[in-house]
Amino acid sequence: MRRCDGATDEGGKKKGGEVGEFGKRLYICRQKQRILSMKFSMKSFAQYKKDAPNQITMANGAFYPDILKQACELYKPVLIYFGQLLATSASSEILLKEITKLTQTWMRIQLLRVFRKYVSPETSVEMLKSKNKIPMVCKNFGKDFRPIHIVQRKFNERPLPDEALCAVLWEYKDRGQKGYSLTESFFEIFQSKFPNYSIEGPKRAGADVQLADVFPDYPNPSRPVDFIIKDSKSNVLAIGLARYDSDRGGAQEDDRTGGYNNCAREILAYTKSKNLNVKIIFLNDGPGLLLGSMWDDYSKLENIDSKKIMVLTLRMINDRLTEEWLNS
Repeated sequence: MRRCDGATDEGGKKKGGEVGEFGKRLYICRQKQRILSMKFSMKSFAQYKKDAPNQITMANGAFYPDILKQACELYKPVLIYFGQLLATSASSEILLKEITKLTQTWMRIQLLRVFRKYVSPETSVEMLKSKNKIPMVCKNFGKDFRPIHIVQRKFNERPLPDEALCAVLWEYKDRGQKGYSLTESFFEIFQSKFPNYSIEGPKRAGADVQLADVFPDYPNPSRPVDFIIKDSKSNVLAIGLARYDSDRGGAQEDDRTGGYNNCAREILAYTKSKNLNVKIIFLNDGPGLLLGSMWDDYSKLENIDSKKIMVLTLRMINDRLTEEWLNS
């Protein structure tokens, strides 16, 4: 019987270095040993729970009231512009239509946020962003718009800049930025650790990767993911989704993990049908992981297929994301 070190137990011709069929068997044997070793030594996401606070990455935030000076400087032009449009608008509907005429995206979005606060708190900014939806918004919500003369009076009663409103607008400033920082950090760590592999996808802002563009016969043409990992031969090794959770809980928590569960099962069903050895990485980070049952819910994702699914934070990359796992 041959051992994995290449020797024979009965005086074989060569110890180690044999070529041909034996060399192949030796390679396979050693690979199996590595995989078994990795399997027994690698901790699951659930096993990090006791040390969870030390496993998450906290994004830097700004202190109140320190931000007020900068917030007022940033949003004072917005409030001045809103006041000018407000003074010349005969109705709240006309004010909305005038705001949506602006072509400068950032200014238009800020003005819509101010409009929502003063005129129509029940309508979302997302709803107001689309110019094509404005007639529908006016038809369905216009009757509940605050009358223009009251908006004008209320606006003129406030100081300019209005510190309170500037502080509210400031809260929107970095939305999404923490998620961008997470993926950017992951890309940099990954490329440093695996120089022979490539990672594709938006490093910060940008369009998601559509799996239908990666696998032309993928059954769900609208399945977005955040990144794709490939080897030196452009074979897909892993599909990744990344999220920074600042604060989650309740229905939001259920929606997030439920969506991940469906996504994982859909991808695994496809790769299994095509006999593809593709892993799924859920990169999640932030203090939201410590809320409610979030950590346990993410842990359950690995239970779907512990060999092919990995949930990790940035601080777990060195210990858990290995070349052996990607290729196993």
